[in-house]
Amino acid sequence: MRNTRGTGGVRVRRGLVLSVAALTAIPAFVIGTGGSAQAASCTKSTGPYQKQVEKYLHLKVDGKQSSADCKAIRSFQSTYGVTPTIGYAGPVTWRTMQTLTAQKAAGKNPNKAKKCPTNKGRIACVDLTRQLSWIQDGKKLKFGPVPVRTGRDKYETRTGAKKIYWRHKNHVSSIYHVSMPYSQFFDGGQAFHAVGVKMWNPPGSHGCVNMRTADAKSYWNLLKNGDDVYVYGRKPGT
Repeated sequence: MRNTRGTGGVRVRRGLVLSVAALTAIPAFVIGTGGSAQAASCTKSTGPYQKQVEKYLHLKVDGKQSSADCKAIRSFQSTYGVTPTIGYAGPVTWRTMQTLTAQKAAGKNPNKAKKCPTNKGRIACVDLTRQLSWIQDGKKLKFGPVPVRTGRDKYETRTGAKKIYWRHKNHVSSIYHVSMPYSQFFDGGQAFHAVGVKMWNPPGSHGCVNMRTADAKSYWNLLKNGDDVYVYGRKPGT
């Protein structure tokens, strides 16, 4: 079927109307950076989470910003795509550290709390709180867990039981004209797909479950139309 215009300017393709929210994930590295000049600078300001960040990074815990603190914090921010990369111990940096701690603790038993159904057979689970996803078959872990990047505030990834209903390996958003490789749609315009930013890059997607390319490819190979998806929890900061 040829593309036509649907409600709100969304293109209708193959009889599907994809919602504006989460048709794609806009890379957020340009948001709040203050430009390249700011990104290249190192702040002398003491952040509200200075002591917590110092402890996480095994620095001297005195609650006072130093040049060594700033260098270490900037390195962490650069590694995990936290912006702006100026060495400030703010809420986004500390929240990222907490998320990383929770992800590491999940190990190979991400469904220890049994929040994702084990009576559905093959199912893709998405834990918004820990920003993790995995595929299980009953109680058996088949793939993951892997870090994901879900919807930002006001564009949250919707929770509940879903099913994959449309897959498009080389999908391109008709709204933002950006590539969404290995797209697997499970709720309106919300889909699993690969992105070119780091999973901890703020503020998040427009509702899609962003994945690293290798992980999105594995999901593509393991899942099919009709497979279950279960989304639960709440993303920190939303």
